[in-house]
Amino acid sequence: MSYEIYLSPPFMGGREREFVQDAFDSNWIAPVGPHIKAFEQEVSDYIGVKSALALTSGTAAIHLALRYFGVQANDYVFCQDFTFIGTCNPVLYEKAIPIFIDSELDTWNMSPIALENAFTWAEQNNKMPKAVIICDIYGESADWDKLLPICRKYGVPVIEDAAEAMGSEYKGKRCGSFGDISILSFNGNKIITTSGGGMVLSNNCEAIKKMQFWSTQSREPVAWYEHEETGFNYRMSNVCAAIGRGQLCILPDKLSRRMNIFNAYKESFEDTPVYIKSDLLGGSNHWLNVLCFEDSPVSAGQIVEVLKEAKIEARPSWKPMHMQPLFSEATFFMDEERFINGKDAIGLENCISERVFTKSLCLPSGDALTREEINLIATIIKDCISSND
Repeated sequence: MSYEIYLSPPFMGGREREFVQDAFDSNWIAPVGPHIKAFEQEVSDYIGVKSALALTSGTAAIHLALRYFGVQANDYVFCQDFTFIGTCNPVLYEKAIPIFIDSELDTWNMSPIALENAFTWAEQNNKMPKAVIICDIYGESADWDKLLPICRKYGVPVIEDAAEAMGSEYKGKRCGSFGDISILSFNGNKIITTSGGGMVLSNNCEAIKKMQFWSTQSREPVAWYEHEETGFNYRMSNVCAAIGRGQLCILPDKLSRRMNIFNAYKESFEDTPVYIKSDLLGGSNHWLNVLCFEDSPVSAGQIVEVLKEAKIEARPSWKPMHMQPLFSEATFFMDEERFINGKDAIGLENCISERVFTKSLCLPSGDALTREEINLIATIIKDCISSND
């Protein structure tokens, strides 16, 4: 379908062309070159970590992180349930077993209660996970002060999936700096894009060095092609890194634009049965604005279809991993904080991740979205609600 208003299209600032032209002029077109090194340094400086590695995708970054932590066949990996499948597929690449952890109600990120329950279960079964993958969903950071101490208590390393959270912060510290290894995505719909790409970051420089070795087919440092380990073709190209450098130059402007869009949406839906999810911890990049339908006469699915007819792209929230056919047999730990004496104290009939999936949708949030377009989207939604009252 060809839309007139897309969900989160790329937005160029100008210097992308300059940097790409430099790559062409210098003939650094292959997956090596000065823009890769510069992009890695600039991003690591921005995030506040010692080292970074530019790759073909955020999924590739998670895969290399899992390999670094020694994940192998039949190992457990704790994964956030409410996320994009790219978070979890790399677990299957290594034939390991994902264990899914429910969301908490406030941030929709990993629930500390469910995480603690999962660790208790794993300890009782003498099967501790090799890693925990925690996400910063839709640009809102996880509650790291609650989650990290749990993982540290059990001595299990953390992979921070900050694919959606470039520019987001938690208590003054940037997302992408909380994991033992963290990852970013530069896919075409993200806050900054390299057309496709990702990055792995860490204060462990030796870990980054090892992952760089794997990402270039594990070629040994000899004159001929010598290989002692399995490797991958995961390195970002110099041309893509050049685009990323241009995008990074306008990141402050992008974050300002997204904040303005969030505020405009929030104002547009005041005094209606629906509302825009707020950033309760503060510091979100507002990558996507999520509309919630707790007490609405229409469903999120109905609104997606109504907007589609108007050539406006909206998308259901992430379908939880434990609901996916691929993971139908997976173990899942639910957030149980809301239960008092066996009864649901806040009226949710199912787990939080399922509730979020069925009761919310993502609205267009691209940098170039205008106030007129926001007004149009809001009017269509409110008219649909009014006609169904």
